[in-house]
Amino acid sequence: MSTAPGSVLEPTAPAAPPVPPAPARRARRRRRSEEGTDRGALSEADWRRPAVRWGMGGTHVVLLALLVVAGLGPMLLLAKFAVTPTQDILRTPMAVFPNGIAWDNLDRAWNDVRVSTYFLNTVWLAAGSWASQILVATTGGYALSVLRPRYGRVVQALVLSTMFVPAVVLLVPLYLTVLDPPLLGRSLINSFWAVWLPAGASAFNVILVQRFFDNLPREVFEAARVDGAGPYRLFWSIVLPMSRPILGVVSVFAVIAAWKDFLWPLLVLKDPSIQPLSVRLPAIEASTELGVFLAALAIATIIPVVVFVAFQRLFLQGAGMGGAVKG
Repeated sequence: MSTAPGSVLEPTAPAAPPVPPAPARRARRRRRSEEGTDRGALSEADWRRPAVRWGMGGTHVVLLALLVVAGLGPMLLLAKFAVTPTQDILRTPMAVFPNGIAWDNLDRAWNDVRVSTYFLNTVWLAAGSWASQILVATTGGYALSVLRPRYGRVVQALVLSTMFVPAVVLLVPLYLTVLDPPLLGRSLINSFWAVWLPAGASAFNVILVQRFFDNLPREVFEAARVDGAGPYRLFWSIVLPMSRPILGVVSVFAVIAAWKDFLWPLLVLKDPSIQPLSVRLPAIEASTELGVFLAALAIATIIPVVVFVAFQRLFLQGAGMGGAVKG
């Protein structure tokens, strides 16, 4: 091919791929959508069938209703019995207040049965146990995960090995230690410290918090050290604010465990005036009217329910440290 002098050959652009027709593109997108969502027992095509859609929808509603009844049914029934006269509970327990509401059950349980005193004792025991467990779990997990001492793996193995020892085996040695603790010179029996101190020795909480600290971004720790933060400042200002989800989980475990604990407070708190609800309620059952006793049980369930409702969002709050590291 000859060209004129001075002319420049322009490179030819590559040919564009043929564009598939619109029906083919729609079919391809539909196929990709079905491939991306078809991960369950039923495919997207099955869900388009009215019989399958209505059948599975009805099944979901029934299962949800059964779950609500199984979860909330006992608490709602207890709340009803708490304000129902004793004769109605014995004769027609499932009737809805056939002879009116007995609000005086709550008043008699709170004042006459002295549930107010036992309730306050339980709150103090749960608060001290919570503080003890949070202190030991956070400092122990921080030392093993962030500070990482030379013999940290040995200490971690020793802490983990205590989880394989049954609690019943440790009951007698622990009681003898509380009865005559070293260096104190006085017994801790009939003292809240006899419950608070052993509650802090929870290997499960230490390992749980350590695993959470292992997933925290190390870049934040290095940046804090470069800025001059020491171990205590790093723990208080960096690690703890980033650990709200695990602190909420440990708090729920600690409060509920302390609230329902029966055997250990029964052994170390022999004075009835300082015993918690978990110990006193079985003791007063035989000498208390049924309606009043159920009212006392309803009062005893208030704090665990409130604690769970308050901290339930922290179970799912896994992105509390999102955005801590940029770029």
